[in-house]
Amino acid sequence: MKQKYYDLIGIYSATLCLMHCLLAPFLLVLPIGRFHHPLIDGIFLTIGILPVVKIIKNKVPVFLKILVLCSFLLIALAIFIEAVYHIESSLIYFGATGLIISHFINYKYHRH
Repeated sequence: MKQKYYDLIGIYSATLCLMHCLLAPFLLVLPIGRFHHPLIDGIFLTIGILPVVKIIKNKVPVFLKILVLCSFLLIALAIFIEAVYHIESSLIYFGATGLIISHFINYKYHRH
């Protein structure tokens, strides 16, 4: 699969993750019978790991590898904190935003 497709998967996955994180508190207020579960965040994390690995393995600038890895680790840490300590962490917002930005940069970097 071409690198640009991994970037697009990463952009869409991180954007959906960010939208989920921003909308989940509002949806929990509505009486629709759904509750937030860290498993949903874990699914986004699992989907996002493939594009992150592809970026880290490819020939991209070091700052981009660091940004992708740090953003991914922020999301993983936020999910861990929420799952173990039941505390909502704003780290996930920064991680998702960082992933979106890094995938956009990488997508532009590989366009011809």
